[in-house]
This record gives sequence, structure tokens and C-alpha cells, in this order.
Amino acid sequence: QVQVVESGGGLVQAGGSLRLSCAASGRTFGTYGMGWFRQAPGKEREFVTAISWSGDRLYYTDSVKGRFIISRDIAKNTGDLQMYSLKPEDTAVYYCAVRRRQYEPLLYYSAAAGPENFGSWGQGTQVTVSS
Repeated sequence: QVQVVESGGGLVQAGGSLRLSCAASGRTFGTYGMGWFRQAPGKEREFVTAISWSGDRLYYTDSVKGRFIISRDIAKNTGDLQMYSLKPEDTAVYYCAVRRRQYEPLLYYSAAAGPENFGSWGQGTQVTVSS
């Protein structure tokens, strides 16, 4: 099973940028889609973005479209979340997650965004955006 560890969180002023990284273990990482979720204090965990195993399908929640970019480097077994124009409401613990099944095409947003479809989760990294 693929295991992941996030890094790159921190404190940033509104309007700033951060890049989160997800380091994966396991030789089969490239055959799984992955995604990022976040959880703000007192709120439920929410979907942020996902990318298919092939990298040709990307999904973003509306609140981050145009500001966040998900990417992955199969050769390095890493996935990144580049965040621009950060807002205080982006403050949360961010989690990297890997899909349960290999070779999923991720044809629909609903399937891509459901947390139940992710089988491996990192421990989370804190992102705090000050106003």
C-alpha cells in the first residue's frame, strides 16, 4: 500500500503563496490517482483537488479554482499543491491522499472528490493565512 507524508505548510499573509508536497512510498504510486483535502477548525474535511493516475484529469473545488494547482512527478514519487493568492479562509490542515484503486480514469467530479475513494492519507500539514 502506498503511504504518503505531507510537508510545506506554514504561516503566510493573505495574497501570498505556498507549495505543499506529498512524498509517497511504494513502487506503484504512479498507478494511483491522488488528491488533497483540508479541514478547518470546527469544520468537516473538504475536498480541494484531485488528479487522475494518468495526470490527464484534474478537479478543483470552486473556491480554489484559478488559485491552486495540483501536480505530480511520478519519477520522484511526489505530488504537489501550489497555492497562490491565499486567503484567510484557506487556513486549514491540508491532507494528501491516494486513491484506493489503481488506474481509475476519474471521469466524474463526484467520484474524484469523495473521501471514501481514498485509501491512504498523510498526517496533514498546517496552513495558516493571516489577514
